[in-house]
Amino acid sequence: MTPFDLSLYLVLDPCLCAGIGMVETARAAVAGGATMVQLRDKTGDTAQLVATGKVLKSTLEGTGARLIVNDDVAAAVAIGADGVHIGQGDMSAAEARAWIGPEAILGLSVETPEMAAAADPALVDYIGAGPVFATQTKLDHKLPVGFDGLAAQIAASSIPAVAIGGLKRRHIASVLAVGARGIAVVSAICGQRNPEAAARILATEIDAIRSRRLENAAPGALVAG
Repeated sequence: MTPFDLSLYLVLDPCLCAGIGMVETARAAVAGGATMVQLRDKTGDTAQLVATGKVLKSTLEGTGARLIVNDDVAAAVAIGADGVHIGQGDMSAAEARAWIGPEAILGLSVETPEMAAAADPALVDYIGAGPVFATQTKLDHKLPVGFDGLAAQIAASSIPAVAIGGLKRRHIASVLAVGARGIAVVSAICGQRNPEAAARILATEIDAIRSRRLENAAPGALVAG
């Protein structure tokens, strides 16, 4: 299976990115530390997604960041994307896996501990857990679950989780504390004046928190003299 890092997962929004476009937003965000990029465009058809996705794939080539396509499995295959992300109302995980093959990345949105527990780790590579807070970038999302709800979803599954839903820099410590592997963001990067700087702020915070935890978990302590 293709290796991936959920630390800083950018979900592109064509409206918020309109100023400089989704491709330039993604390029800048990855330069700033984004590790995954999801192409999500609810207004575009498969042909439009493929056209944008192929440019995105070329732009991200060699960066190590993974390109994921939201919902449209046919577009993901045509693009040669690293994977696809599906929701509960889309095709089943088994159907999606049959389309994309064993090596591609398959993500699944979950909104309750029951949904998280039902996700099959033999098929699904990561879950998108939440929504933690309400967000204007996805108006049809379920009721926000907060950090307690996020913790319950993550605890219900052995599958790596990325947290989503209105998350900003100030939420990173709480998200990582309940076991998420990273945060998925839209408006925290899309539509920002400098997407690269916005991504770098988030990535630096994630790295700093993880470094502090490693230091605190280190066995023993240095003895002076």
